Amino acid sequence: MTRVAVVGATGYAGAELVRILAGHPAVTLTRVTSRQYAGVPFADVFPALSGRVELICRAFDPRDVIENADIIFTALPHKVPMAIVPDLVAAGRRVIDLSADFRFRNVDLYESVYQPHQSRDLCGQTVYGLCEVYAESITGAQLVGNPGCYPTSVLLPLIPLLRQGLVAPEGLVADSKSGVSGAGRGASLTTHICEVAESFKPYKVAAHRHNPEMEAILEEQAGRPVSLTFVPHLVPMSRGMQTTIYARPVDGVDEAAIRDCLSRFYAGRPFVRLRPTGKAPDTRHVRGTNYCDIGMVLDDRRHCLVLMSAIDNLVKGAAGQAVQNMNLMLGFAETTGLDQVPYPV
Repeated sequence: MTRVAVVGATGYAGAELVRILAGHPAVTLTRVTSRQYAGVPFADVFPALSGRVELICRAFDPRDVIENADIIFTALPHKVPMAIVPDLVAAGRRVIDLSADFRFRNVDLYESVYQPHQSRDLCGQTVYGLCEVYAESITGAQLVGNPGCYPTSVLLPLIPLLRQGLVAPEGLVADSKSGVSGAGRGASLTTHICEVAESFKPYKVAAHRHNPEMEAILEEQAGRPVSLTFVPHLVPMSRGMQTTIYARPVDGVDEAAIRDCLSRFYAGRPFVRLRPTGKAPDTRHVRGTNYCDIGMVLDDRRHCLVLMSAIDNLVKGAAGQAVQNMNLMLGFAETTGLDQVPYPV
């Protein structure tokens, strides 16, 4: 039985990892760490897991984690993983990092939107953990940079179409709406209930740090420059993400060709579901699951393709995709531990 640890287990993504791993049939959860709750039973922090998770939160000790885990998830704020991951990798452990620290192969690009990187050499060894696109590389990876929730919702609909040259690479617009859990568990005025309830607002318009991450991956997949305008919004719900993408199809491409491209690309990939013609994705239909639902409408009159996607930002957008990465790394079926049936209501 493979031993796994979650470093940073009491944030929203970390807690979601613990929830999923606690029900995984092929791994044993051996360590959960938390600076704030060291010495506290995990189930006291998240009573929903009473009777399911008996572990005590520990302060992070690299030697203890290395000795007691084969796979290590780091669910920590940006900048923290780059200081601890090199020792974990040097000890031969396989690491899945949920921060942005190891999502960029171009370290200069990372530093232009985040901060100086103290583990530059390690970035060249990382694999971008978008499972449906990089599965073959993920299988043999020692270090995986788990994508962010916004990039997952944008990249999955666009990559097949750009690879096949069905849409123009310039003038792309992604309009995304996220539940408040995407901002993390730390207290903040902007996520206070009085600020969020009865509110719907954009933020960091065309200046979000995920924009360069998405353009870098899209350009790699398209094989040419890509221009994407990204506008995120905060909506008053706890979890869920809905993204609407506007793209210009190349001449002669119809909706049937778009649907056929996506269907062929995601054939056999269990977590991408294409919605029927005329049916849009809904965050309610993917809540608590690792699914990404994709819909499309081609507006012939305006020569505009509208792509839509819905994910749970904490599952497919974070913890679920991280476990999917682990499954690929260990040779398990991708659905292992992730085959939750969605809520019908």
